[in-house]
Amino acid sequence: MNINKTPNGDFKNEFNEYIYEIDEDNNNIEFIQIRYTDVIGKFLAKYFQTDKDHIYEIFRTGIGLDGSSVKGFSTIDESDMLLLPDRTTERKITLYNNKLTTVIADVYKGLNQGRSSRDPRYVSQLMEEYLAMNQITCQVGAEVECFIFDDIVFSNDFTTSSIESSEKNSIGKKLPSLPSNTHPTNVSILSSEQVGHGKYPIRPKTGYDTTPFQDSLIDFRFEIARILKKYYSIEVTNLNHEVASNGQIEINFMHDILTKTADNVQLYKDVVRNVAKRYNKIANFMPKPIFDENDPTKGDNGSGMHVSVSFWKKSTSTTNNSNIFYDSDDSYSELSQIGRYFIGGLLDHASSLSSIVTPTVNSYYRIIPGFEAPVYVAWARGNRSAVVRIPINAKGNDSSKRIEFRAPDPSCNPYLAFSAIVAAGLNGIKKRTETNDAKIQDHVDADIFKMTDAEREKHKIKQLPASLRESIEELKSDSDFLKPIFGKHVIERIVDDAAKQHMELAVRPHPHEFTMYADV
Repeated sequence: MNINKTPNGDFKNEFNEYIYEIDEDNNNIEFIQIRYTDVIGKFLAKYFQTDKDHIYEIFRTGIGLDGSSVKGFSTIDESDMLLLPDRTTERKITLYNNKLTTVIADVYKGLNQGRSSRDPRYVSQLMEEYLAMNQITCQVGAEVECFIFDDIVFSNDFTTSSIESSEKNSIGKKLPSLPSNTHPTNVSILSSEQVGHGKYPIRPKTGYDTTPFQDSLIDFRFEIARILKKYYSIEVTNLNHEVASNGQIEINFMHDILTKTADNVQLYKDVVRNVAKRYNKIANFMPKPIFDENDPTKGDNGSGMHVSVSFWKKSTSTTNNSNIFYDSDDSYSELSQIGRYFIGGLLDHASSLSSIVTPTVNSYYRIIPGFEAPVYVAWARGNRSAVVRIPINAKGNDSSKRIEFRAPDPSCNPYLAFSAIVAAGLNGIKKRTETNDAKIQDHVDADIFKMTDAEREKHKIKQLPASLRESIEELKSDSDFLKPIFGKHVIERIVDDAAKQHMELAVRPHPHEFTMYADV
């Protein structure tokens, strides 16, 4: 399997090759919304009042962008950039009673200098081109979890480490706050599913597929599914209440090619937030919004974003594609040797990947034993205590054979996260095929959380980084596998942002410090 060809970064939607066909429905559209994503992962939006002729110009020549005002894009002395809409993403939607055209744009440097290497969507498109040059199609699926709270109230008084009672917050609700993340800011999280306060409470860690009378978000999830299908042609596969109480949900949609799935994640999060706003609720995609400061092993589950990957190649004997990761002769998990090599790459680079797939300080409150989040670098079939899991729900089904990487959470940038995961797997394939060394870590068919340190050491099971600072140090020493796709500016921005996050919290006192150090 030759994976040495590298992309040149040329795309068909360059200015001189961009093909535009006007849609007659645009005669009835007054506004256009242009979406793009910054390096951190925020899904930004520009708006213009328009008519048919103006829309034609926007799609043909793009719209100017001040790149210095967008995190990670450019400095003030080279700030003139361009957003060129990707017509394949154009949709007609209704936003707050306004009909508009919405489209996702690619980011270009000014003066017709080509694509910006700092555009996360460009990174994922480069990865797709890299795969295509090696006759591989990559399918990616994402399981995005989040919380839907009734309210979150917090103050930003960083001059004190005192904690005020949530009753002082006048918010017009009679729900007391959850006993959670009391930070230098004063935070109150409110939920009608909270034990002891809601009429039909859900106990911590018992929310999975909860009964309808306890499920406060059935209508909410159904509406999300309808909007995704009607306006964005995103086919939802399942929509359930997740394990945590206090309004944790998971809505899954069909897998697709890498960039399309990243687009869909951004659109999904946007729809969830806007519908929550209409319901007078707040959608929260923090990895771990609810935890016990005094005992992190208590509390409730956090929100993850498990990512499934499969590789496909055109069959020489049929017109169909074949799943490169599937092998019916493998008695353990029907996984091919190439699939094992891919896993080897994920395990090799799991620590440095953490900086991209779990990119916030809050991410590492989720990565602790006892809450289904992965802590240990291992793989197995059907084992949710390992960072890599091979789903085995169905036997003899090549179309469902995939590799699930369980580390990511919804705070990550999906374009960068998916690309980094695939890059790590490809590096594992390349390394093992070029050296004729098929060895990867043995699969672990046991609950790793319950193993002793000696047992984990026997199986050579390492632990994922316990903090963002640790993961960034890992990235600094292990980023070569990303360089064929990620530009140096993107990696530098990831490192810089992590350092700023760490400093934001490191220089401020934490209330729990008084419990720990009051008597020193």
